[in-house]
Amino acid sequence: MSEQREQSVAPHERITAAITAANTRGQPAIVAFLTAGYPAKDKFRAHLTEIGAAADVVEIGVPFTDPMADGMTIQRSSQGALAQGVTLRWLLGELHDMPRPQAPLILMSYLNPLLAFGFDELPAAAQRAGICGFIVPDLPYDESDDFRRALRREGVALIQMATPVTTDKRLREVAAVSEGFLYAVTMTGTTGKSVAVPQEVTTYLDRVTAVSPVPVCAGFGIRSVTQVRDLQKHVAGVIVGSALVEVLEQGGDPGAFLRSLRPGE
Repeated sequence: MSEQREQSVAPHERITAAITAANTRGQPAIVAFLTAGYPAKDKFRAHLTEIGAAADVVEIGVPFTDPMADGMTIQRSSQGALAQGVTLRWLLGELHDMPRPQAPLILMSYLNPLLAFGFDELPAAAQRAGICGFIVPDLPYDESDDFRRALRREGVALIQMATPVTTDKRLREVAAVSEGFLYAVTMTGTTGKSVAVPQEVTTYLDRVTAVSPVPVCAGFGIRSVTQVRDLQKHVAGVIVGSALVEVLEQGGDPGAFLRSLRPGE
């Protein structure tokens, strides 16, 4: 019965439902990021399964030669994955062939790997592999209509990003079309730095949440349960990236780390 229900729900709706379910339990949603095939290509399925059991949503990074919006940790992970021959096509094949993780999956990819795969083929291939949404940091909102429409035909989300310097007008525009959730970057520049949560950040997050019809998740720099607790009052979820990649690099337990970020657990 649950499998039939899942098949009747559009992929992008699974993302929002997972975030809402966490909030209903009194928890912020945990969106966990890992780079495909890193630190070890042959451990990807095991890592994804562990992370998918501990997180509410899983964001899988497609490795790219010039990940300009990412900090040193994720840049290093991207280079390490590329050195092992990880590609978008390999990733979709792995996802298609392995048991579906508990949490809905989204792909974070720069534009070039998507173009190389082929926009015509990609949405259906992603949907068959269990992908519920995409984040494309270097695809400008003004140029995203064609890809958004192609994904929408498969029920797959194109998740938009906002930053502290996004104007009110542009914020309303991206919030209106974002599906799954709206990704609120909590600092300008590259990702991976440890972020205290000063008032200007929470004021900005309140501004984003006020205009977004979908849940807002805050990313870039989440490392501690204290940060998560502070952000919980202002957003529906938090995105954990560089800190989780470092846990994987060090051979740590990704599930235990993610559970440690949940307030009250």
